[in-house]
Amino acid sequence: MFTLEVLMIDLTMSSLLPLLISAVTAATVSYITTGQEAMFKFHLDQPFELERIPYVILLGIFCGLVSLYFTRAMNSVEGVFGKLSNPYKKLALGGVMLSVLIFLFPPLYGEGYDTIELLLNGVSNADWDTVLNNSLFYGYGNLLLVYLVLIILLKVFASSATNGGGGCGGIFAPSLYLGCIAGFVFSHFSNDFDFTSTLPEKNFALMGMAGVMSGVMHAPLTGVFLIAELTGGYDLFLPLMIVSVSSYLTIIVFEPHSIYSMRLAKKGQLLTHHKDKAVLTLMKVENVVETDFVSVRPEMDLGELVKAISTSHRNMFPVTDKDGVLLGVVLLDDIRNIMFRQELYHRFTVSKLMTSVPARLYDTDSMEQVMQTFDDTKAWNLPVVNEEGKYLGFVSKSKIFNSYRQVLVHFSED
Repeated sequence: MFTLEVLMIDLTMSSLLPLLISAVTAATVSYITTGQEAMFKFHLDQPFELERIPYVILLGIFCGLVSLYFTRAMNSVEGVFGKLSNPYKKLALGGVMLSVLIFLFPPLYGEGYDTIELLLNGVSNADWDTVLNNSLFYGYGNLLLVYLVLIILLKVFASSATNGGGGCGGIFAPSLYLGCIAGFVFSHFSNDFDFTSTLPEKNFALMGMAGVMSGVMHAPLTGVFLIAELTGGYDLFLPLMIVSVSSYLTIIVFEPHSIYSMRLAKKGQLLTHHKDKAVLTLMKVENVVETDFVSVRPEMDLGELVKAISTSHRNMFPVTDKDGVLLGVVLLDDIRNIMFRQELYHRFTVSKLMTSVPARLYDTDSMEQVMQTFDDTKAWNLPVVNEEGKYLGFVSKSKIFNSYRQVLVHFSED
């Protein structure tokens, strides 16, 4: 379901069948090797009642806001780590952050599955207060909600420190963890008021898992089915759907793209339902660079230039210095009227005959940037240089169009 909602561009039978086969095969192997028990034990003590639908919708909105905080905070913190080029500095910063956070809030250590099991199966304050064990809050059961809210706020920093420091914190486990705590906090806080209906904490903790996962991943169907399968909570299918949709509708108001899409977009690897952009994403600059151009030096005279022209089948000649840095270009059309006048061979040099290029492409540019540059300059050929300005070759529109067509044909066949 995650693949269908987040990764797939077109839903066709040829693309759906392999997913179904792989999913059925994986589930069968898992059942054979590990048994058919759910990952998280959950027993429904109180069935869902329709009068709780307004609270379920509010929980979905709350989960959407938690998802928004998680997404933006993780992007910001990982952006700080991204600015550090030294891996040892990243490791040190991540280690210090994790050490302090885990010392103050032990439940932040690891995946948090123990806390999830506790909130899904606890039935009294005595059970829930065990979350405070080994922390500075131990013995202060009246501060349980404050403690859990602080964990919601700080879990993203622990996950980001793990990812940014070179580890693998992931998105899946933290979203489950935050969702479970968010659902519990919402219901437990609501139950403190006499004018509200009594909300079963374990049920809302389960629904919170689906809500935050749906919001973070922008995948409501994934949130519904995954949480139902992980816990066996199929009896709560209706409220799971309500929470997931409410959470998704809340976060897309502020963030139209999921955290996965944002990361791929930053790398220039995002495939969208816009086929033109998807095809351009699959294309690389290095695959369309043409290198069969004869380079000339600025100090060469017209006679030497004519000799270079005689060895080339191109009508364009890049001018580079001794270090290979691109200085300009000589166009055959610009010198056609003087290239056969031998009395001028030693009078003109390439530096006087060359012209500047309308724009330069860099080998790190995305194909979308390349096409935008072509549109802005109205040029048919543009030179490609590296970060140091050294000449690498030329890119032509005809080469791009041919490559585009090949990728589009292959893309459509897949």
